[in-house]
Amino acid sequence: MPIPIAIVGAGLGGLTLARVLHVHGIDATVFEAEASPNARAQGGMLDIHEENGQLAIKAAGLFDEFLALVHEGAQATRILDKDANVLFDQPDDGTGGRPEVPRGELRRILIESLPAGTIRWGHKLTAVSSLVGGRHALTFADGSTMSTDLLVGADGAWSKVRALLSEARPAYVGVSFVETYLRDADVRHVAGAQAVGGGAFFALAPGKGIMAHREPHGVLHSYVALNKPKEWLAGIDFSDQFVALARVANEFDGWAPELTALITGSDTAPVPRPIHALPDDHRWSRVPGVTLLGDAAHLMMPSGEGANLAMYDGAELGKALAANPGDVEAALLAYEEALFPRSAVAAVEAGELSGLLFGEKAPGSLVNMFTGFQPAGAAV
Repeated sequence: MPIPIAIVGAGLGGLTLARVLHVHGIDATVFEAEASPNARAQGGMLDIHEENGQLAIKAAGLFDEFLALVHEGAQATRILDKDANVLFDQPDDGTGGRPEVPRGELRRILIESLPAGTIRWGHKLTAVSSLVGGRHALTFADGSTMSTDLLVGADGAWSKVRALLSEARPAYVGVSFVETYLRDADVRHVAGAQAVGGGAFFALAPGKGIMAHREPHGVLHSYVALNKPKEWLAGIDFSDQFVALARVANEFDGWAPELTALITGSDTAPVPRPIHALPDDHRWSRVPGVTLLGDAAHLMMPSGEGANLAMYDGAELGKALAANPGDVEAALLAYEEALFPRSAVAAVEAGELSGLLFGEKAPGSLVNMFTGFQPAGAAV
């Protein structure tokens, strides 16, 4: 007996789809490679936007639960140069429209909103193939197999489901991030904590930057960005925490010590994250019985939109399926016709933001974005 709707991936997008379907009385099964909800840390803070992420949460009927997660004051934004001069400092006055919540907590409320048994943990997809009539067969690492009438790939950047629809593969974009954490920062890392302030923080120069965010419980979560070949990152031994941190910090020689402390003071091993993206205009021809959402559909440069778009995709697909009972193909067509242009616009904007962050005019280019000032002849 085939599963009517199979969602591969229990990230925010796949869970939002499952929840919106449940709200409309439609059953779905989510297959997740991880063994449990707490198998790994779920990342840092997310700013959830009024025009997409918050609409998805409302469609899921979880807005009150979402509001209870908001980290007050975290919409503050500060921009510094490499000498720690403050160029822009905007406090959180509560009107920003993009409240910050911990990713793991947002995922938790989605998981808890689904009926028991909806998510099948420990099911890592290893192969997928097409059957007749728009159905698909799934094979998992434990040897189990099953078929589904509708397959949704919510399985991220390196999606296995994507191959059913597209030959596109994510390509390295020339930027790598290195992730660090400083804990109990107001006591143990005072200078860094004072530099970061209460919310989002950007210390930038052409080709590089240190970006951070204050998280609950005195945590500073940083992303060190460098325009480097992928081979540069691969040449660092990240198994040796102190050697790796020193190698990365060396790229910021001459920067203010309170800024480089966000690298060298890390309380955890640094995590390398080479950034990849799909083509901005990634799309596919309609294939019966299968579609994609989130990074599987439109992996792009980090811009603050990824989680928002994934949840919005999930909500829109769920609503399309509910609005077209008995006609899955009509639902998928309507969903994809809206998905493609929406994703393309967001991908182009993400690339433009990367230019503002790490281009030749940084950090002034980012300050200009926030202040609305556009000097004559300026490049964006």
